Amino acid sequence: MSLVNETLALARAGGLEIAPLTDAAGIAPAVLRAPEARVSAAQYGQLWSGIARALDDEFFGQDSHAMKSGSFIAMTHSALGASTGRQALQRAVRFMRLVLDDLAGEIDIDATRVRVTLSHRAGKHTPSMFAYATWFILVYGLVCWLVGRRIPLLAARFRCAQPDAVHEYQLMLCDDMTFDQPATWFEFAPGFLELPVIQTASSARAFLRNAPGNFVVKYRNPGSFAARVRRALRALPVTAWPDADAIAQRLNVAPATLRRRLSQEGHSCQSIKDELRRDLAIAALQEPGRSVADVAAAVGFAEPSAFHRALRKWTGQRPTDFRATRARSSKG
Repeated sequence: MSLVNETLALARAGGLEIAPLTDAAGIAPAVLRAPEARVSAAQYGQLWSGIARALDDEFFGQDSHAMKSGSFIAMTHSALGASTGRQALQRAVRFMRLVLDDLAGEIDIDATRVRVTLSHRAGKHTPSMFAYATWFILVYGLVCWLVGRRIPLLAARFRCAQPDAVHEYQLMLCDDMTFDQPATWFEFAPGFLELPVIQTASSARAFLRNAPGNFVVKYRNPGSFAARVRRALRALPVTAWPDADAIAQRLNVAPATLRRRLSQEGHSCQSIKDELRRDLAIAALQEPGRSVADVAAAVGFAEPSAFHRALRKWTGQRPTDFRATRARSSKG
């Protein structure tokens, strides 16, 4: 909800009525009153896209120059002409320099990493974390789609102060994030640079129907190995989740192939399991009458104490505090 509220604050600043936007995204008023609640990636994407259309600004008023509706479509078609991931990134970064006045990206490449540094115009306040994340999502999501895989993000540094929603930004971007730094930059693994651009004008039509809302939380390719692993796990109880070798067998691939392809997409079997366990646990805790011990066991924690520690990492609260906050919000 912290990310939802940041998005809605920009909508209000732009003079928009909030209720029609949240209704269109399927976000109930009771959810908006629950700070620890979560909305789906699809709901957040719909909210994002709805606000961008209503403001006629795909950068949400965070730059002196509005990024008019249709800009992302134009950027996509510009980058489609690239032959490699390197060229696609260069075209996307250059396009953003053309449409924004206050933020500009520079690319630096060496044998170990690709660094994109974001600078802001002199005399302007340091951008917020949400502004940096908006720029990143538009560029990163597009380039990932063009090469057909999730590009591993290794680290990120930001000039701005640490936001309250730092855990959510870590889920959206990467774990290795530091704030109050002298410069803002993102570093990627360089393996994507020579990958071919596999998308075409034909595939772009389907992509652009829901972009960028379809990857606003984190780029996911529904045909990727990570998506196949998620679908396999969701079909089973958490306590019956198989190990990586057994998952590979279910997917009819060699274990080494599965590990390599997941690594290329920025995942591992364990990271996918951890993400699913988090979401299942938070949803289960909101079921009335269900004990914390039962939830812990259902999502694969042998000891309730381990579940308590995990929930504090995910939400900043103990299970009892989480439920109490939820109850107060529902009554409000």
